[in-house]
Amino acid sequence: MISNREPYEADGEPHLPSFFVIGPPRTGTTWVQEILQHRAWLADPVKETRFFDNHFHRGLQWYRHHYRGFSTDRPIGEIAPTYFASSIARARIAQMIPHAKVVCTFRNPVDRVISLYRLKRAFGLIPWTFDEALELDPELIESGRYSLHLQDWQESLRPEQVCVMIYDDLRNNPQAFINCITDFIGVSRIPLNARHHRFVLTSETMTYPRNYHWTRGAAMLSEWSRARQLGSMVAAAKRLGVHKLFLGGGPTFQDLPSSRIEELYTILRPEVEKLEHHLNRDLSHWKSPPEPRAERATA
Repeated sequence: MISNREPYEADGEPHLPSFFVIGPPRTGTTWVQEILQHRAWLADPVKETRFFDNHFHRGLQWYRHHYRGFSTDRPIGEIAPTYFASSIARARIAQMIPHAKVVCTFRNPVDRVISLYRLKRAFGLIPWTFDEALELDPELIESGRYSLHLQDWQESLRPEQVCVMIYDDLRNNPQAFINCITDFIGVSRIPLNARHHRFVLTSETMTYPRNYHWTRGAAMLSEWSRARQLGSMVAAAKRLGVHKLFLGGGPTFQDLPSSRIEELYTILRPEVEKLEHHLNRDLSHWKSPPEPRAERATA
């Protein structure tokens, strides 16, 4: 049984987060982390602790270790995209930190599913083809049930504690996008620079790993280290570029056949329509594949 706690502790222990950026995955959470780390205290040295879904059994002290040494002059938060579709994480956060604020960002669900699949393949998390992954990895589609899980979060907390952002707005106006988030979580606005804008507009360059088993082994070692509070070693390895030995180097990802794209839009269109109704926002451009660009006329 989880003991009920206030969002801020008065027993001398590190405070718990007051906000979570819960994704789902592949909706710009890494960019949000890059910006917010200058004005908020985020989990260190890892981006995602996975405490409320995968590592809860390790105890609150294990979680608090990621926030050691932080003061109360800034809000404390976690970037946690896997929490969005996790009913267990949602229930635990609602009980332990009932006043927490959460930020969701929704992206064209077909684009997001494809991006999440490529990420998992690139990092050696799954060995399957795209069609196999749709059958064997429930997270791909489940994390795209935006309206369903959004409603669950709003009911578990309160609607005013849940901020909904749209990924299109991030790409079109990054400054306005981050302003909405900082206003919501209670930090001063952060002027973006040219590097931040370039990061938003960078296209995905992931490839298959050159050797799945090596990459898979490296991913498992990284997770083992994080679970044992050795995340600083993982972070140091990244700074030294060790991860480049295991990531990438294989063939580039090929575009899916147009017929498969059409099927994905058919599967996910009902979810988009529910979200349109939920948000009272037109998302018709998420319901069908974009029209192919017309060929430029030649003289």
